[in-house]
Amino acid sequence: MPLSINQIHNGDSRELLKQIAPNSIACSVWSPPYFVGKEYEKYLSYEDWVGMLQTVIKHHHSILKPGGFLVVNIADILCFQDPTMPRIQAQNLRRQRCDITREEVLAAKSEHPDYNRNQLATLLGCSEQTIDRRVNGNNIRGGKYNTQTRVHLVSGLIEDAGVAAGLYLYDRRVWMKDAAWENSKWHTLSYRSVDEFEYLFFFWKPGETVVDRDRLTSAEWVEWGSRGVWRMPSVRANNDHEAKFPIELPRRVIKLLTAPGETVLDCFMGSGTTALAAIQEGRNYIGIELNKQYVASASAACEKEAKKRAVVTQHSGNEQPAKTARARASESQTGEQLALIKGSA
Repeated sequence: MPLSINQIHNGDSRELLKQIAPNSIACSVWSPPYFVGKEYEKYLSYEDWVGMLQTVIKHHHSILKPGGFLVVNIADILCFQDPTMPRIQAQNLRRQRCDITREEVLAAKSEHPDYNRNQLATLLGCSEQTIDRRVNGNNIRGGKYNTQTRVHLVSGLIEDAGVAAGLYLYDRRVWMKDAAWENSKWHTLSYRSVDEFEYLFFFWKPGETVVDRDRLTSAEWVEWGSRGVWRMPSVRANNDHEAKFPIELPRRVIKLLTAPGETVLDCFMGSGTTALAAIQEGRNYIGIELNKQYVASASAACEKEAKKRAVVTQHSGNEQPAKTARARASESQTGEQLALIKGSA
């Protein structure tokens, strides 16, 4: 039995995607776990994470409408643990508490070849850690035993998964968000940059795509519709989910790539942001979420938003007849005036 629309379903996307009606989704937009140590993704190994993404993307080919889109919001892994990476700690001059140089330590070792690390430290008036750091580039208080981290790009992984699924990379955009100073503490310890952008990869299923520029206002087309960089602030309070994205992100995707009444999918629904954006834009939605608590809170938020939209729609509908009557009266009056003018002529 196909998954019903306008509902958030509890379960694993890899299984529930099989229950979505073929060729029914106009646009699927979601942000998967990023493999950065969040609580909700700790059960995944790196291999499990890659396999999950590949499987989820593969299932999209059958459920997307011909000409429809899959949009994946994701970021590179900036602290990817790599056991093959040499354990060499950088010499940060600003944080260096001792002026003893490597040359001075080597000279002391040459003069006192029988001295151990502790004796050399006493001789030079520094810590044993400084001796080891100057000679070996290590931190003997644990640093040299820790697995080193590097940047791991995800774009190739996502593209390969899309191509394997029979989808084509149609476009890519960059979300410029707030600089994550709190989560980028290494920027004071190295030359690494602060985390302040993510990607949106647009995949296309072969088929006729309707390009309707009237979905956006002229200002929207200029500001973001045809722009490769989308600037919007991050969510300030992740009170109901660890990693929320701003509602403006899926709202733009939905408004750009779908028509009113079409169905939008988010198979990592989280707090329900994509569904809320779909409701606000007059689209149907299907949500999938593994966490029961998130399903309950997101469903409640969607129910509230749907009721609010129903009230607004009803109010607009009540206003429409009055506007139409006024318009008819205006047209009638204008017609009478024209008749009088013609009669005078």
